[in-house]
Amino acid sequence: MREALFIKQNSERWKQYELNKSKDPDELADSFISITDDLAYAKTFYPNSKTTQYLNGLASGFHQSIYRNKKEKTNRFITFWQTELPLIFYKHRRQLLYSFAFFMIFCLIGMLSAMYDDTFVRLILGNEYVNMTNDNIAKGDPFGVYKFGNSGWMFAAIAANNIFVELRMYALGILCSVGTVYNLMQNGLMLGSFQYYFFSKGLGLQSVLVIWIHGTLEISALVLSGAAGLIMGNSLLFPKTYKRLVSLKRGALDGLKIAIGIVPIFLVAAFLEGYVTRHTEMPMAASIAILATSFTFIIWYVLLYPAMLNKKLNLLETDIDETSF
Repeated sequence: MREALFIKQNSERWKQYELNKSKDPDELADSFISITDDLAYAKTFYPNSKTTQYLNGLASGFHQSIYRNKKEKTNRFITFWQTELPLIFYKHRRQLLYSFAFFMIFCLIGMLSAMYDDTFVRLILGNEYVNMTNDNIAKGDPFGVYKFGNSGWMFAAIAANNIFVELRMYALGILCSVGTVYNLMQNGLMLGSFQYYFFSKGLGLQSVLVIWIHGTLEISALVLSGAAGLIMGNSLLFPKTYKRLVSLKRGALDGLKIAIGIVPIFLVAAFLEGYVTRHTEMPMAASIAILATSFTFIIWYVLLYPAMLNKKLNLLETDIDETSF
């Protein structure tokens, strides 16, 4: 079709689109589709003409109108955990790796220290806890500590303590990340020596099946807390192209979102410790099922899902760029 005939057949419709843009989302979408069809045809047969330029501008205007008037379809509360938090995990995946690496190194140091120094476990865990656990082992109930007290009060106390610890770990990131690393060291040394203590008593497998019922989520969230602090601290140390204060604000906000976003993980971990871990004689299959579910959730939500979501959004942005010309 010659360009003149193409213009003659469609010019009136284009003028109507240009002069009478509807505010109805469905009508805007229909008009946008129609214009992009015409634009695709024009780019194919008249790539360098003014008609193509005109249609490109018209399509861009419709695109902006659609996305400017687009209403939020889901609640902000839901989208935070569904989209925003996973994308922050992906954006700061390097800090997540650093936090995990620091924590594991300190765990290894704690384990080796307990292995070669008999007094190290008492130094880290305290004489009272070690003596009590030794008594429980002698009674044939090595994990009896989890059976003391009311489940509800235990849940509330553990949840409050863990959330306080994670917020402190995040806040100490302001000390150029040193405070956060120090907290990771404290907790890593404690976990390493604690776990070695049970292995040295011949209770390694049993300790994993009991303690890690809640520990899988609790320790994972602790590492994420460390990442939140490192994000804030590193934004102060390495502002890149931003002014240092601007970089700090951005890092502090992303870190705070992680610190707030993982509170439900701490709550679930506290619930498991208060209500489930105390059942130390539960079937092995039940323990393994809880451990596997917790581990799978962390791997999926913190690593796999954020990467998939980021890839999906990049593809969507590419498609939008191609259609909006």
